[in-house]
Amino acid sequence: MAQAWVHDEGPLTVFVDGYRSLLGRRGHSARSVRDHVSLVGWLNRWLAAGGVSVEELTRDRAESFLADQRAAGRRRVPTMRMLVPLFEYLQDLNVLPPQRPPEATALDNLLDQYGRYLVRDRGLAPLTVVRYQRMARRFLAGRAAGRPSGELVEGLDADEVHGYLLQCRSRLVLESAKREAADLRSLLRFLFVRGLTGTDLGTAMPPVAGWKDARLPETLTRAQVAALLAGCDRSTSAGLRDFAMLCLLGRLGLRSGEVAALRLDDIDWRAGELLVRGKARREDRLPLTVEVGEALVGYLRDGRPVSSCPNVILTCYAPFRPIHPSSITRVVYRACRRAGLALVGGHRLRHALATEMLREGGDLVEIGQVLRHRDLVSTAVYAKLDRAALRAVAGPWPISGLVVSR
Repeated sequence: MAQAWVHDEGPLTVFVDGYRSLLGRRGHSARSVRDHVSLVGWLNRWLAAGGVSVEELTRDRAESFLADQRAAGRRRVPTMRMLVPLFEYLQDLNVLPPQRPPEATALDNLLDQYGRYLVRDRGLAPLTVVRYQRMARRFLAGRAAGRPSGELVEGLDADEVHGYLLQCRSRLVLESAKREAADLRSLLRFLFVRGLTGTDLGTAMPPVAGWKDARLPETLTRAQVAALLAGCDRSTSAGLRDFAMLCLLGRLGLRSGEVAALRLDDIDWRAGELLVRGKARREDRLPLTVEVGEALVGYLRDGRPVSSCPNVILTCYAPFRPIHPSSITRVVYRACRRAGLALVGGHRLRHALATEMLREGGDLVEIGQVLRHRDLVSTAVYAKLDRAALRAVAGPWPISGLVVSR
């Protein structure tokens, strides 16, 4: 879209130069600035046509503007998120009043209490808290919607919990159903602790049927991991960032959430160590290998945008902010496509590291230390992959009265 609108009449014309400067200071690329300013140009014309002043611009009006653009057949109409910087800019200039947060509902208050309980009493990681709260909102809001008085908790009993689990099992795969049950059990425990239910319904929940560790851990070969790393174009900032993340996942066995949480001051360059902030507020130190260290140095020197954010890994596009674990999963997906592999998540690289250590003669204790398992039982599943050791302890198997030796 042409930028000639900045010379037109309209309520937003006078603000375009300052808005463009703001986007530049935030680190937006020239193309991103052009796209943002072009969108504001469309909005400027829409407001002028309707006789709406800038003081009358609200988020509801902006949503109506975007809806009109879609109805007119315009392609690739952005979401309200792209107009958020404009609203923030106008609010900073006191042209628009600060956005007032929506009034908290009973459900919001209950979820807020639940979040504090998960952090303070159970010590869960922020992303785990978000997941638990999301499930709690879904369960409680669905329950309230099906009752005339909109009760959130009143009358909740074991039969209702069992019915919900059966419904989940009918639509979810086994692993997802197990997670849903675990999330629900946490919510029910909280409701009992807070005195909102007379019985700890979590103890009445039947487990979701499924054999523990019935399958072998799915992994990648050494060549496949090398192909994922080799596919990163390290002549670009994004390639340097992706290579650093894949090294952290595949060479040190970090989880996606741990990579996202890694901070600049967690790297002790002199000692050659990395502080890993894991589950349940656990902090561990891992040796910083040469390969991983060089990958981080390459990203920090030539790929990481200038930012005051303390996190190591940032988004590639402004406004620069810490990367989300789900975005790391998408990075791994793209690496798989480049290498011609089936799509896998970041956790598969963790399995690959454990398998490689086992192949090189490492024992389960060493693997558990690298993967930072709190219990050796979590590491024992990899014993099933050590076929050489299993072959040594396998006994003969009788078939039809005959003994077949191995």
